[in-house]
Amino acid sequence: MLINYESAVRVAAQALENVGVPVQAARTQVSLLVEGELRGRASHGLLRLPRIIERIRNKVADPIATGKHLWRGTSYLDVDGQNGLGPVVALAALDAAMERTRDAGAVIVGIHNNNHLGMLAWYAEHIARQGYVLIAMSTSEALVHPWGGRSAMLGTNPISVGVPTSDRPFVLDMATSVISMGKIHDYAQLGKPLEPGWALDTHGNPTTDAMSAKNGSIAPFGQAKGYALGLAIEVLVTSLTASAIGTEVQGTLDSTEVCNKGDVFVVVKPGQSNVAAKISAYLDLIRASGSEDGVQVLVPGDRATAMRNRMIAQGIDLPPALWDRLRTDAEQK
Repeated sequence: MLINYESAVRVAAQALENVGVPVQAARTQVSLLVEGELRGRASHGLLRLPRIIERIRNKVADPIATGKHLWRGTSYLDVDGQNGLGPVVALAALDAAMERTRDAGAVIVGIHNNNHLGMLAWYAEHIARQGYVLIAMSTSEALVHPWGGRSAMLGTNPISVGVPTSDRPFVLDMATSVISMGKIHDYAQLGKPLEPGWALDTHGNPTTDAMSAKNGSIAPFGQAKGYALGLAIEVLVTSLTASAIGTEVQGTLDSTEVCNKGDVFVVVKPGQSNVAAKISAYLDLIRASGSEDGVQVLVPGDRATAMRNRMIAQGIDLPPALWDRLRTDAEQK
């Protein structure tokens, strides 16, 4: 069913405020989730809000925490997320990093004890629109099988890059798995079959059944190369944040366990003021490089931007059961 953008934001924010989330923090968390819906990433959208509310009620997520900051030297910010809401803790850390980057040139942020970050593109665009480059990485529960393996041993471990341009920022956001576990949950909720090659069941056998895949494992993208990149992010984030690793990670897909994965952000001030226009011109050349038969070349983020514009105008398409759940949570005092 189609839900008006403003209605979705209002109802979702009220649901969070009802469990003790401050008004501005609720708006931050909801902005992230609604952006997931607008950009066609339902797996990182409002589907996750009921679980966030349950985590707050179960006291494994703190509705008011914003993170404790400790600078290690001039360019490394060590953040204890204090089990706060993922985007609330992350934005507070990124604001501090941008302030320091004005003088230092570059800052690394390592966050532990933080809840799920959600869609990394949201952070990349937010920072790039303020004139800074961002590289973001995060780990998750062991959901992906190694290339050639049959059981989950590493996270989906997404990476995002945001770069300022003279127009809309360049934003790459990709998991190192062929799909996210959130997408499998979305398919399971909708009763849709998975594509062949996306997942294995609990016995290590290929499956297209989303319910079976929820307890199995996801394939790495790009075969051995995606597996290698995912493993590199796993060990890099763990090294910088002293967070859990591999099958020890928990707390982003359940409602009862403290979240113990790690998040890493690299914030960099571009070296020259005129480079943004140069990048924009280059991206336009890429878009115009399609074949003569009309094949369109897209830059990462183009499809999501077009979808966002359509949904703002037409409404967000939510499963009726999810919308009913959100309204019920918003009405409870």
